[in-house]
This record gives sequence, C-alpha cells and structure tokens, in this order.
Amino acid sequence: MKVCIVGGGLCGLVSALELAGAHQVDLFERRPIPGGCLGSYRAGDYWIEEYYHHCFAGDTSLLNLFDELGVTERLEWLQGSTGYYVDGTIHPLTTPTEILRYPHLTLIEKMRLGLLTLRSRRLDVSMLDGITAKRFILDNLGPGIYASFFEPLLKSKFGERADEVSAAWLISRIAIRSDRGAGGERLGYLRGGFQQFVARLEEEAAARGASIMLDSPVTEIRRKGDGWLVDGKAYDCVISTLPPQVTADLADIDIAPIPYQGAACMTLAIDRDVTNDIYWLNMKDKAPYGAVVSHTNFAPLEWYGEHIVYLASYFAGRLSDGFEQSMLSDFCRRFSVSKDEVHWHRLAVDPYAGPVYTTGLKDRLPAYEEHGLFLAGMFSPPNYPERSMNGSVIAGQEVAKRVLARYPDA
Repeated sequence: MKVCIVGGGLCGLVSALELAGAHQVDLFERRPIPGGCLGSYRAGDYWIEEYYHHCFAGDTSLLNLFDELGVTERLEWLQGSTGYYVDGTIHPLTTPTEILRYPHLTLIEKMRLGLLTLRSRRLDVSMLDGITAKRFILDNLGPGIYASFFEPLLKSKFGERADEVSAAWLISRIAIRSDRGAGGERLGYLRGGFQQFVARLEEEAAARGASIMLDSPVTEIRRKGDGWLVDGKAYDCVISTLPPQVTADLADIDIAPIPYQGAACMTLAIDRDVTNDIYWLNMKDKAPYGAVVSHTNFAPLEWYGEHIVYLASYFAGRLSDGFEQSMLSDFCRRFSVSKDEVHWHRLAVDPYAGPVYTTGLKDRLPAYEEHGLFLAGMFSPPNYPERSMNGSVIAGQEVAKRVLARYPDA
C-alpha cells in the first residue's frame, strides 16, 4: 500500500519510521531541511536549533526513541536557570535565596506561588480547560501575582490572546517545570544538538524504505475513489501533520480549525554573556521579544566557541515591516551590545509555530482520522495541554498504529 505523509517535522518523521517496511511511504516536506520546528542551522563546525529546545526526564516516549536510534549516549542532563527582566534590571530567580530577594512580589505572594508550584502536579488539568489562566490566578493567588508575574509571561507567549488561554495550559506548564533543584531546572539536551536526533530519524526511516522528499511542498490533496491524489500522484492513504485548517484548504474538506500562532525566533552569536549566567530570562519590560534564552548558559560554551542567544517572539497575523532589525537593535541597545560584536544572526519565522491553548480546546481537538484522512501533529491529544517533542513522538506513533490497523497488509 502507498502512504503519503505531508510534513517532515518530528511527528511526520516518526510516522514514516513506524510505517516504512510495512507499507510504501513517501514523505513530503516543503523546506530544504527536515525536522520542522526542530530544524537546525549549520554554523561553522556546529549545529544549533532554529528554535530553542530541551527535553524533560518524564519524556518517556522521546527517551525510548533516543535509545532505539542510538543517540542516548549524547544525552546530557543540564541545569536551566531562570530570571526576570524588570525596569531595566535582571533579577535571577533560580535559587530560593534569589526568589526571596525578588522585590516585585511580597513574601506572602512568594509563598502562595511556591504552594501553587507544589500543588501543580496533583491538579487535574482536564478540569481546568474551561477556566482562563487569568481567572485562575486572580482567584487563587490574587491580582499582585498576576500583574507582577503571570500577566507578562502570558502576553509574551500568546500576545493579544493571552486572556483566552486556559488554566489547563498554565498548570501543565508549571508542573512540567517543577523538576528543579537548588541549581535550577533539570533539562535534557543532546551533545551536538537535536540535529543528531533528526538526522538519525531521517536515516533510519530511509533505511526501512521510506522516501523523504525535501523542498517538496504539497499544493493539493484530492479524493479519488477509495484513495487520494496528492499533487496528482495516487496514494491509498494520506497522513497530514499540518495544522488542521491548512489540511482543510489543501483537501477542500471541512475540518474545524485550531487556533495557532506564529513564532519569530532570532538566533545570534556574540563573544560574551549578557544575561548574568541566566539561561531563560523572561521580559517584563516591553520589547519585540518575550524572552532572551542564552543557550550557552545552559549547554557548555566550549561546544560552540561563542555565546549563542535566542530572542523569542510570538505573533498573530503577519510580522511588521522591519521586525528583524527592530528586534536586533532593541537587544543591542538594552544589553549594551555593539552590532559589531554580533558574529552572525538569523531569524526563523513560522506562521504556524504552535496551537494557542484557549479555553475549551480539549473538546475541539481533531480525531486521528477525519473524512478518510489521517491527522497528527502539535494539535493531537498527546500535545494537550502543552506541546512538546514527547507529545509529537506519541502522536506520530499513534497515527501510525491507526493506519496499520486500518491497512494491515502491504
């Protein structure tokens, strides 16, 4: 049987890996590199992701796949420190002492925040899908914590839709980030970058017989009898990993849209650290980015020979003209960096970087099969209420299981 997979991100590559050998598999990826949001740049003699990534100790399916592909020996468990940029000042918020010194929350507010962090893993997030994160924080922690701590985080992540985001997303986010000791969060990263993982996925899927076609965008999916035509080529089965509304347009069928947002992420290299050894610096002050992620305050500097920094921004619609220059100029001004100090910079833009986890989203997620098409991706149940590499691995495996159940014979 001939299977077409549309989209060569993590979910699509995992689906190809699971189905190759049992069926003839063609995977189409519009970009010249595989991996989707896990794609990487080649910078000199190293690889670096276009969008910052790390994994967690609870990512069982992802870690099992690392084992299967022989990349586990590259996995390093590192410490991720955090901070807040407020009124032009960097405030570290990693250790208990640093949190106690943070001047923009009272001692009582800090205690309430700490108790919520402890409770987060015990809360049933499915019961929080209909409550906004804003209402949950206001009701449980008060307006001071919301205004000083959570509102800037929500707005930097979701922009104009921040007030629509569910408490299910927020509590899930807090829970997954509560695996921390005195030195910060315990986060996983592959020595040499996640490019090592993507390359092994592509290599193993191809070794099992999958054809992975890069720089090959799909422009039309049409039903023909019991099968499908994808850009005029006949297939028995189609898996789309694109956002549901994009698939609906390509196939001219009715699939309920999922709210998505875009991401603009600048990666740049400089000679020195500008965030005081902090890995993840959230921006409370208004800026063209919501976080400064100093990758080499997380992964060892000697792997790269230069400091790697990400500037993370999310958007709806389209970016304003001159956005790239305004982002770089703001960073240089705010952190006293001369543009001559920037070795290189690149801007990655994806208008469909991920779902916006609005209230009620849980009941609007599409099934793995709609109108005879198979669907899986960041919008699938394993990526609710927060997307992750682990969720995309599970979604890719789950949709492959359904294809194999429907079409058991090659």
